[in-house]
Formats: sequence, structure tokens, C-alpha cells
Amino acid sequence: MRVRVRGAGVAGLSCAVELAERGATVEIVERAPALAGAGCSWFAGGMLAPWCELESSAPLIARLGEEGIAWWRRRFPGTAQRGTLVIAHGRDTGELLQFARRTERYQTLGAEALAALEPDLAGRFGKALYFASEAHLDPRAALGALLAHALELGVSVRFGADADEAPLAGRELLDCTGLAARRTLAELRGVRGEMLLVRAPDVALSRPVRVLHPRLPVYVVPRGAQEYLIGATMIESDAAQRISARSMLELLSAAYALHPAFGEAEILESGVGLRPAFPDNLPRLRRVGGALYVNGLYRHGFLLAPALAQRAALALLEGQHFAEVMDENPRQRRLA
Repeated sequence: MRVRVRGAGVAGLSCAVELAERGATVEIVERAPALAGAGCSWFAGGMLAPWCELESSAPLIARLGEEGIAWWRRRFPGTAQRGTLVIAHGRDTGELLQFARRTERYQTLGAEALAALEPDLAGRFGKALYFASEAHLDPRAALGALLAHALELGVSVRFGADADEAPLAGRELLDCTGLAARRTLAELRGVRGEMLLVRAPDVALSRPVRVLHPRLPVYVVPRGAQEYLIGATMIESDAAQRISARSMLELLSAAYALHPAFGEAEILESGVGLRPAFPDNLPRLRRVGGALYVNGLYRHGFLLAPALAQRAALALLEGQHFAEVMDENPRQRRLA
């Protein structure tokens, strides 16, 4: 089978790799001139945290996300499976209890065990939830590795090209263009996420840390080389403007409250990603006309892309149907 994949974000690259590994002839067509411009994947947090996501997501997200951790560990050596820490300041301990009730596969740590795991947090927090099986990665390095693997598999890649211009010539079409697919998938909406990348030489964290707050929970993800990604914002908007002053202040304040040394951090970059989401925030494989659309990954792009890619490949190559993510009728109720 010959397949054209439209879009070179994490969904498109994962699908291309899955298809090529299964023997398909694959080409990727990406409108952006380079990988750095291929959608919201470039600004992702890179947390592979299926059980933390149970706090506000359907069980389907955890089931698919668990598959994703194993997939990434096989294909990207930079995947670090060191778990996730979830903490709260003293006045917000109620948030920690609520988080624990809604999630699973964690252990509760006291101050001493927390300090042994992350010495830089010693004396700052009395309790934490530790999700030992979760993982994280550097999205930009992971995208580069997927692109290199796809090229090794014989996938052809064209950047700066419009997939609608060239005829398909007997190819199947797999669309992974996120919000750009809204002209066909009318229910899609944009969910804006904002991030900061900082260098903090006086902070040493080895795993993602989520700090709970009733209004603005924040996460800090180590990227190596003394760099950390700070993110949190979930804004119902598809405006592709730069990060707001309020968001930057809130992110920096939350990081400073986690560790005062973040106050001396060097801001390397700020960014905005527009995540595509359906009304129920669940992903879809949907056939429309002659194309199979992989979309609606919401804030779970790197977590869910592998599982969606495997199902998309099997749907195209073997005609399999996956009721949990496939709905031929846009009005069909989702199965979670």
C-alpha cells in the first residue's frame, strides 16, 4: 500500500513510522518549511503521564497512554522513565487529596522519602504523590529521532509543500494536520497552551513535578543541560498570538514557589501551541471521503500519538475497526 501522510507533527511522524515498519510505502507532506514549524508538537511538555491524566480525563486516555510509554521507549532512547511527582503547597493540600482520589498507580511519599527522591525539594513539601511508572521526553529531540527513523525506513518527506496540490495517484490519504483539518472536522476547537523554557543552573530535578493549585496547576519538566520547561495554561482560544504577560508572570511565580532558584533562571524561549480538541476532549480516527483523519489529541499529543498511529496503520492496511476511537458518523456517541 502507498500512503500519503499529511502533517509532520508527532501524530503524522508516528503514523508514518508505523506504516513504514509494516511495509507500506509512505510519503509525508508538511506545509511548514521545517520540522520546527510543524504545529503544536514543537511546544509540547513531553510528559508521558497516563495515570496523572486520569485526574481530569476519561479512562481511555490512560489505556492508550500506557501503550505510548512502551512505544516511545522502543523507538526513542531519550525516553526517561523516572516517574512523576505531584505536590501541593501547605494551603493547597486538599488539592492533593482530590488528585489522589481521581488517579491510580501512585504511592504517597512523606517528606523524608520525597527528599530522597528529589533532594532539591527537601524541606519544602511534607507530602507528595509518586507515579513511578510514568515517563517524559524532550519533544523536539523525539520528533527529530522519529523523522530520522522514518527516512531510514524509506519514507519520503517534503517540507514547504501543500498536500492538496499534488494528485494522490493511487495513494491512501492519512490526515494529521490538527486544527488545519477544521474545514472538514467542524467540531474541532483550539486549546491554547503557553510555555517557558528556562535555564536554571541552581536547580536539580530529575523528573517532572506537578504543583497543584485550585486555579493554576503548573508542571516543570527537566530537559537536560540545566534546562526546564514550565507550562500549565489551558486557554479556550485558537488565537496564535504570543504568550500573555499574565501567563508569563503566573508561570514564573509558580516555578519560584516550587524552588526559589528559579528566580535567577535565564528565560531561553517562550512559546504557544494550539492543541486540537473535540468537544469531549477524546481522540478520533475518522474517515471522511477518501481520507482517514487522526485528530483531537488535545493536550495528550505525545502520550496518545503511538496508540493512534498503531490503530490508524491497522485500519488502513488490514481494515480493522477500533470502536474506542473510530466513529464513521460525526454524530455517533464516543465510546470511552
